[in-house]
Amino acid sequence: MTTAVDVLVVGAGPTGLTLALQAHDHGARIRIVERRPEAFRPSRALIMHPRTLEVLRPLGVTDALLEQADTAPTATLHLGSRAVEASLADLALPDTAFPHLSLVRQMDVERVLAQALADRGVEVERGTELVAVRDDGYGARAVLRTPKGTEEIRCLFVGGCDGPASTVRTCAGIGWHGRPYAEEVVLADLDLSGTPGGSGAQLFAGRRGLLFLFPLGEQATWRLLATRVSHGGSMPDFGQPGPAVPRTELQRLLSDAGLDARIERIAWSARVPLQFRLARRFRRGRLFLAGDAAHNYSPATGQGMNAGVQDAVNLGWKLGFAASRPHDSTGGRDAEVLLDSYDGERRPAACRRLILTHTAFWAEASTGRIPSWLRTAAAARTALVVPVVLQRRRLIAEGVRVMSQLRVNYRHSPLSVEETPHLHGAPRPGERLPDATVSVGGPPQRLHALLARPGVHLLLQRDAAPPPPDALGPHVTALRLANSPGRGLVAVRPDGHVGFRCGIVDAAGLSGWLSLICAAAQPPGRPRRPDDAG
Repeated sequence: MTTAVDVLVVGAGPTGLTLALQAHDHGARIRIVERRPEAFRPSRALIMHPRTLEVLRPLGVTDALLEQADTAPTATLHLGSRAVEASLADLALPDTAFPHLSLVRQMDVERVLAQALADRGVEVERGTELVAVRDDGYGARAVLRTPKGTEEIRCLFVGGCDGPASTVRTCAGIGWHGRPYAEEVVLADLDLSGTPGGSGAQLFAGRRGLLFLFPLGEQATWRLLATRVSHGGSMPDFGQPGPAVPRTELQRLLSDAGLDARIERIAWSARVPLQFRLARRFRRGRLFLAGDAAHNYSPATGQGMNAGVQDAVNLGWKLGFAASRPHDSTGGRDAEVLLDSYDGERRPAACRRLILTHTAFWAEASTGRIPSWLRTAAAARTALVVPVVLQRRRLIAEGVRVMSQLRVNYRHSPLSVEETPHLHGAPRPGERLPDATVSVGGPPQRLHALLARPGVHLLLQRDAAPPPPDALGPHVTALRLANSPGRGLVAVRPDGHVGFRCGIVDAAGLSGWLSLICAAAQPPGRPRRPDDAG
């Protein structure tokens, strides 16, 4: 048995790659395995939300992602005989550096994240499958099937990012409740005769559901995504592509949507079964679930990849800090509070997201009388209203805030601490820290750019006392805001949420909070790990 890592990450999609990066950059030794010998192609996810770009920024990958993305996407909404142009760029979101939706293929996201890991000396071990894993009370023991044979390893924690049919979830004995949808998704990369009317993405609303055409095909010009009633028959596991779709069926989908275009070439196609499910818990002992292993949604509002990345950013720093703390009684108690907060913060967010996606999918894809009427009989009236709504930029921005999870907060988390005297005019503990223009002694700068590095950040008001010396460390830095009068302090977690707030620099309160999340004041030197022999 070998022990060379703190965290074993199972699954190398966007969630697993992000978890490995976040945990590594917060002090953990990482191993990431993926049962597929090659990266999964073609891409399924195509949209990245503003909040996802924000949480990835401290990992140093955002610029590379934006180079691969369309950050000024346009869409044409075909509502009956009318077509309405919409821009998804430069939304009214002044408190983020990314006020737009980004169209970027999952394959490009995975390539950027995998390269960032490789730059840190961590390679994805492809063709390596988790066979079994258990929590033995002192660590986790995992059995891996590798190209060289079976291997048993020991680690402190396991991150299950292995999809809807998660082996980690099964081994942890965590329930998985929900049900399949009656509808399925059809995906295809196509070349079409002629270009659909309008520029950018195309959306067609019909009685039988929605049809999207994105100019992001990997092997052809257009990516088709359509919803329809499931045809049943033999299907793969949820989240996996099923059998190819005959040309006649794909052409019928285009015709039913009112699109006057003929298919010239099909690069690939697949039926994808859908479900909505939620794990009953996201943690059991040293085994954790993230992304599709923890929750499954419909594709409505593009939550899958984004939710998984945000899970991973929340969990990764906690695993990194927990792996670095002493294994005495105090360190153990604080570590349990820290690790339990992952389930306490992310599962309620997943529940709310499930309601959002289920409602949106009902309107998009259900063949019931009311949603079908909304998509067809009411289309002409809707087409008159949509341009007016699109001009209300603040209304559209608020919708994007909800969809992007910019409104998610962890106010009831044990990691959200408010000390007296209260600090007014700053985000409350648990809330996302908005971006803003600040001064730190030179020209004005954007706050998120200054905090774009791993770790905890202490934001001091202009007249605040300095933090106690033992509060600072390799993962805790301080920044004084010259344009913020007052004597207070805000501590920002590595995932961009406020964790601590006080109207003065309360040394005892701050040190207590830091000890809870990262043991900042511990003596230097790496703590003892579980022994290699097991």
